[in-house]
Amino acid sequence: MPNTGNFYIATLKKTHLGWGTHRTTNSRPKIKNEGYIPIPFKYALSFHITNLHYTKQSNVYKFSTNDGFIKDHELKASGNRKRGDKYAKNLHGNGDLKLLGTWFLHNNMQIGDQVKVEFVSPSEILLTKI
Repeated sequence: MPNTGNFYIATLKKTHLGWGTHRTTNSRPKIKNEGYIPIPFKYALSFHITNLHYTKQSNVYKFSTNDGFIKDHELKASGNRKRGDKYAKNLHGNGDLKLLGTWFLHNNMQIGDQVKVEFVSPSEILLTKI
């Protein structure tokens, strides 16, 4: 579980900003405004950010954005580098894959922009566009 004060900086790429449309498979329809924030493996490991395969802690975090655009919603840590791995590689809206995409649009975020992902408590995240 992350500690209060843990943070990392994520640099956004095309896939993060357009997750629903920038796809390499046709496993589902293309959906505009979906987005996610990557979790580099070294931070997932050192902060112990886990996915659903690790049942000893939640993979859902309460979060807000520093600009006040989003308050008290939920992010889910998901995905993994290899099958069965407990460390997450993505943060996205819990039950709403467009949640981060709307924030990206609100802030006119582009490829190369950076987001600070800060754990303000072990179960709460503050996102800041840098």
